[in-house]
Amino acid sequence: MRGESMLTSKIMGGAGDLTDGKETSYKDNLYLAVNGAWQEKAEVPADKSSAGASMDLDIKIEKELMDDFQQLAENESEVEGNEFLQAIKLYRLAKNTEFLKKFHEKPILKDLQKIEDLKSLQDLNQQLADFGKNNFFLPTNIWIDADMKDTKHNAAYVDGIDLILPDNTYYAEDNQSGKKLLAKYAKVANKLLTMVGYSEESAKETVDKALTFDKSLVPVVKTSEEWAEYSKIYNPMPFTEFVTKSENVDLKQLVVGQINATPEKVIIVQPRFLKNLDKLVNDDTFENVKAWMLVRYLVANSEYLDEDFRQVTGEYELAMSGAKELQNRTKFAYHLSENNFDEVIGIYYGKKYFGEKAKADVRGMVERMIGIYKQRLTDNTWLSQATKEKAILKLNKIVIKVGYPDKIQEVFKQLKIDESQSLYNNITQIDRTVRQKGLDKFSKPVDRTVWLMPGEMVNACYDPSRNDITFPAGILQAPFYSLQQTSSENFGGIGATFAHEISHAFDNDGAKFDEYGNMKNWWTKEDYAKFEKLTQQMIDQFNGIPFSGGKVNGKLVVSENIADVGGLRCAIEAAKMDNDYSPKEFFITWAKSWRFKATPEYNERLLATDVHAPQPLRANVMSQDLDEFYDAFDVKPGDGMWLDEDKRINIW
Repeated sequence: MRGESMLTSKIMGGAGDLTDGKETSYKDNLYLAVNGAWQEKAEVPADKSSAGASMDLDIKIEKELMDDFQQLAENESEVEGNEFLQAIKLYRLAKNTEFLKKFHEKPILKDLQKIEDLKSLQDLNQQLADFGKNNFFLPTNIWIDADMKDTKHNAAYVDGIDLILPDNTYYAEDNQSGKKLLAKYAKVANKLLTMVGYSEESAKETVDKALTFDKSLVPVVKTSEEWAEYSKIYNPMPFTEFVTKSENVDLKQLVVGQINATPEKVIIVQPRFLKNLDKLVNDDTFENVKAWMLVRYLVANSEYLDEDFRQVTGEYELAMSGAKELQNRTKFAYHLSENNFDEVIGIYYGKKYFGEKAKADVRGMVERMIGIYKQRLTDNTWLSQATKEKAILKLNKIVIKVGYPDKIQEVFKQLKIDESQSLYNNITQIDRTVRQKGLDKFSKPVDRTVWLMPGEMVNACYDPSRNDITFPAGILQAPFYSLQQTSSENFGGIGATFAHEISHAFDNDGAKFDEYGNMKNWWTKEDYAKFEKLTQQMIDQFNGIPFSGGKVNGKLVVSENIADVGGLRCAIEAAKMDNDYSPKEFFITWAKSWRFKATPEYNERLLATDVHAPQPLRANVMSQDLDEFYDAFDVKPGDGMWLDEDKRINIW
């Protein structure tokens, strides 16, 4: 996955020195040699939190689709397919500010009242299933997905809850950003409560209680570093044992009441949270829990009321992102439709702006990259033959998804927009339908045709539980890929992305899953010990690098770094096979694809929570690990980009 990262006025150079954000030589700082001039002049759009190669494409696609949406909203007869028509209707409704103003706070009052009517934990327990199906915030909840050890079948996963702030680190006593953000959240929540009829005194009391409960969660919810260890969300427990884990929360009702079945087991996503559930939720804390449920729901859903509410909610969004202004109402309407009908819009975008021919061409490139990866595994010097064969078997079974899906998921056929109703009512109806469809998956086999990303998205991903790779149409264009670019440029851009996602099948998470996506050990003990040693080297290479006022957490970003360096090695092997091979063009395109500039607030958030390393470091450090980089730019000891040969990491 490409992810997002950060850049301030200075970045880490190849040798660890700080370098001003301006052009320099390839030998001293590849990223700035390629992007320095852009870095000095680039401005983050007022309604965005970042600028860069991926964001440029996001904005391009946003404009293309917004133009299309406006035309189709005015000419409904030109819309093809009922699912896409519903997307256009939602866009049109969300833009109709005068119509929505007449509803103001009224649509949400009935749902807030349901929370207000709770008088005890017993009341909450009786409502658990209904609240869960209707997307209320609960002290614990479930979701359905493939059983990680039996991916033909779905399982119920029992999860904890999210903090108000992005990560536990924001709650540290010395974290000033966290204090400011919580103060802003409290201010916004107070204002929203008064807008729906609470007195100022009652609003303040409610918000204080909600923040008290939120603070109690900090020691027990997973950190971003813990979430990065994907396989550790799998903690199966017999259902008969699970229902005894809380005396205060009716866990049986939570699960059975939502999936209409009694499972043999459930998967505990956050064991520490479950262990502490009764300390968090009890008669003494009930009023705090109730206030938290109400405040979280109101803040999360207020933007669906009218423009006045959106502007107030947006104050916290701006504080979090660092953007200077909220997106205008038309952009809001487009993105709301895109978020709710993403796959439908992705198919429309893919067919109009990408097409079947490009889809076939790109698939051929991916298959070629898999072939090169297979050869690299065959030639690998540290794996035993037994592990090599298992790795190649997994590679042969990877499912490739390019451009956009061939069919629309059934859930989108059930979504209906009523333009005579409020926006809030339409969105909550969509949410209920999608939630129910998700819960219904429990009794059905896993659908491996589902795409994790829509066609208009500028990104790519690997799913270890399905052993598939997805390359949406959005990313399959310049600067990552273009017929006007040379072969080496394309391999330094999209080729490295292809190989990066393939490499995820063999990163520290993907390596624990077999060719069918089942969590199963297929390594010899000796080989896995070698792999863990190499993984630690990858952690050490990035850990502690100062960046944007903080430091890189090597453990948080290790899986993406393994995929980066493995993908880059594979991509350059592919580039070498063409007659016009140019290592300079390859590395320049690689660095260009990582150009990035962001607000300080967004930088801080990404450094704390993102599993991707800062983009300038991805451009520089991964290049340092490849011998071809040194040959391309005649890098010598003493140059900023020099890294001693014994420090260069080569895993795949």
